[in-house]
Amino acid sequence: MKQRILSGILMLPAAAFFYFGGKALILGMLAIALIGLYEFYKGWERAGSKPCPWIGYVAAVVLYGLGWFTLDQGLREVDFPQYLAWFFLVMLSSCTVLFRRKDHSLADGVITAFGAFYVVYFSYHVVLTEYYFHSAVWFIVLTAFGTDIFAYFVGVLIGKHKLCPDISPKKTVEGAVGGIFGSLLLCGIFAWIFNPEWLLPALMIGFFGSFFAQLGDLTASIFKRKMGIKDFGNLIPGHGGILDRFDSILFTGPFVYYFMCYYMLITEGTHLVGTV
Repeated sequence: MKQRILSGILMLPAAAFFYFGGKALILGMLAIALIGLYEFYKGWERAGSKPCPWIGYVAAVVLYGLGWFTLDQGLREVDFPQYLAWFFLVMLSSCTVLFRRKDHSLADGVITAFGAFYVVYFSYHVVLTEYYFHSAVWFIVLTAFGTDIFAYFVGVLIGKHKLCPDISPKKTVEGAVGGIFGSLLLCGIFAWIFNPEWLLPALMIGFFGSFFAQLGDLTASIFKRKMGIKDFGNLIPGHGGILDRFDSILFTGPFVYYFMCYYMLITEGTHLVGTV
């Protein structure tokens, strides 16, 4: 536990790009996406698959490059076709993996494309949230890490009933409930301090977002079991790899972004604009 806590403290400076936002956030999330993608593909390689990592790496640079050159210029009207083109090119490139039938199976092409969507596209929603909804990006951080931290300590202290023993034996029902409480608490405090008018949506994000955070964690655990590994990597002592630390953000980021989109549409009749 001490190593886990120490590693968590040492990671705090690495989260500075959330505070600075803008292009610092783009660079930080791109680094996370590239390292996470490397861990994801390496995991499947250990399981006997042979994805094409360069397709995922290029896809990551291209997608985050779109954010670098367009989001801060307010080019929102061209975002949709750009992203559709990105999806098309990722699928097209992944299909070319199958051209070498003797070297690659159908699963190799699927894993190549899925890695780009799961790691790169999901993580990119953090950037979208920061650019379109500014400090709402902190709801992603507070929900994901608040859920993880509270679930861990509540589970260690009073956890008795197993949540999903076949997927993650150490997770408990008590820990899951504690994670929801932690997410609610942190999001509520954040909104109460910085903008009380956002208390209701903050609590909604804290509650429902915690489910997505835990779903992201469990999904990563399923992948690791299929790969036959304990952790995606050993970059962070006590935590494992980048994906082991940021797996919950991969699901929480899209949830917060789309929640904010529809919340702004319903309450203010606006699309993709708003501040917290």
